[in-house]
Amino acid sequence: MPRPRPFASIEEHDEVLISRWNGRVCNDDIVWHLGDFAYGGGHARAREIFGRLRGRKHLIIGNHEGQGLRLPWAAPPVQACTIHVQDPGMPTAQGIWLSHYAHRVWPGMHRGDIHLYGHSHGSLPGTAASLDVGVDCWDWAPVRLLEIREALADTAAREAGGGAAAALAEAA
Repeated sequence: MPRPRPFASIEEHDEVLISRWNGRVCNDDIVWHLGDFAYGGGHARAREIFGRLRGRKHLIIGNHEGQGLRLPWAAPPVQACTIHVQDPGMPTAQGIWLSHYAHRVWPGMHRGDIHLYGHSHGSLPGTAASLDVGVDCWDWAPVRLLEIREALADTAAREAGGGAAAALAEAA
């Protein structure tokens, strides 16, 4: 069941998303958009919005990419991929399987890689190792790896008790 969108118009929707994106993203940040970048509105509108967004933008292809595929992404859009992220303060890089769709299994999960997805608009609960990172689940803003790791640790705590959460927190 999609989450309600608290906007009076598509113009308000777009302006809020642009503002919240730019409030979290710097020009040199790498941003992975997990699909459905532009739905409706035409290519000129999609390109105008794209041009206003900070960061080096990459696209995981969603099921509504009529406009999104034609934008100047930092690299060609892909169906899914594994990336490794090591933010400041992290002792090791975190492997992340990115896909528009949620998966029950994914490459690298047995090595501790996590899985991030969109598409489901919060209707599929995350696990201790996978999470919906669509903006409608994160106050209409991009989510950072630290926040993702905290949400995964919270889920692990609920699933397996405090010991699992402590282990995840220590790994962070």
